[in-house]
Amino acid sequence: MPTSNLYDTQSLRERDAAHHWHPFTDTKELGANSRVIVGGEGVWIEDSEGNRILDGMAGLWCTQVGHGRREIADAVYAQMTKLAYYNTFFKTTHPPVLELAEKVASLAPPHMNRVFFTGSGSESNDTVIRMVRRYWDLKGKPHKKTIIARRNGYHGSTVGGASLGGMTPMHGQGDLPIPGIVHIAQPYWFGEGGDLSPAEFGLKAARALEAAIDAFGADRIAAFIAEPVQGAGGVIIPPETYWPEIARICRERDILLVVDEVICGFGRLGEWFGSVHFGVEPDLMPIAKGLSSGYLPIGGVVVSDRVADVVIGEGGEFYHGYTYSGHPAACAAALANLAIIEREKLVDRVRDDIGPYLQARWRALGEHPLVGEARMIGLMGALELVPEKTGRAVRFNAPLGDVGALCRDFAFANGLVMRGVRDSMIISPPLVISHDEADELVARARLTLDATHAELKRRGLVAE
Repeated sequence: MPTSNLYDTQSLRERDAAHHWHPFTDTKELGANSRVIVGGEGVWIEDSEGNRILDGMAGLWCTQVGHGRREIADAVYAQMTKLAYYNTFFKTTHPPVLELAEKVASLAPPHMNRVFFTGSGSESNDTVIRMVRRYWDLKGKPHKKTIIARRNGYHGSTVGGASLGGMTPMHGQGDLPIPGIVHIAQPYWFGEGGDLSPAEFGLKAARALEAAIDAFGADRIAAFIAEPVQGAGGVIIPPETYWPEIARICRERDILLVVDEVICGFGRLGEWFGSVHFGVEPDLMPIAKGLSSGYLPIGGVVVSDRVADVVIGEGGEFYHGYTYSGHPAACAAALANLAIIEREKLVDRVRDDIGPYLQARWRALGEHPLVGEARMIGLMGALELVPEKTGRAVRFNAPLGDVGALCRDFAFANGLVMRGVRDSMIISPPLVISHDEADELVARARLTLDATHAELKRRGLVAE
């Protein structure tokens, strides 16, 4: 129930509609109906009418330590009173950026000891394109330019990032992807596995990479990029056979392996990085989101010694960077955030405590008549919504995504942020979520499923 109403919500909505162009939104259709979020504490956010809402998406996959952590704000304030901004171009550094580079390198796999800072995950993936192509030029293989990525993967929304991503709607706007990027199948067993077992399908999906390399020629392929678990694509958890086979192919064909850790990094899967969970050694790791828990924008690319020794050791000046690469206040926020994650042992907690606890309760939602599969890894989960439980191929007699959007709106009305992707619901809560809050999340998700199921019955889209 609302606890207060200190805001004129409609006035705020009208002002928003007059000037604010929303990302990933039909802004015209939205009109003056935006949700106005005004506060946050822990795993909860509050809207302008005083409703407390459980943030099941950790903002946008990023608030690992939850909302309202005063120590991060204090660290940023202290840094801004000392040095609010200076660039890291032209032979210049400052204490926060060098300390953060040291810290990230200490958390990364042992073969990765360099960090190139950016302002976001999208910028990190643009940097990957530049860095990968520069590496092969310096190795005397200038024809190795093509990067292979996955359909339905997500790597940001800049021209480079959106091209690496395999999102068809994004490619339909702006003549994407840019040349030199190709896409292969995703390891989405529920949606695309057919009659194969998960293990069989994992090998098949991985070997699509080998087929693409053969088709184009290994002398033209620079790198393969993928998320450990596809996030925006719908929490697509690859079968156990997938990543070892991908690693083998890249190693044998001399292809750089880029593991996009923008979502999975910094504890989301119960390890500091998703690549560690899956036992693979990347050549480059784009990072962002959980690096600062979203308190200030910052990203980067963690670079292996193999790549850094060539690009730094042999390449001279690297003509690349951003005004806010290593922004001192953002670095201070990230350092304070990582200190909290370490002090509160949140990575271990996801692996050994809250992860298994929430996973068991989330998977139980698979018994609901509307759910075809309830899957979860670490603190990333998905519910596949289906009209009946007769098979994975059965879909609703409605435009794809309509049921997911309906369920998402019911969730918000029930005080829970879940995200709709096609006709599935996904969550990625803050790593600090308690057992009681996990129970509350699942209870609200069940209420949401019940409400959605009842409405679909009324519309004749599920059986009586």
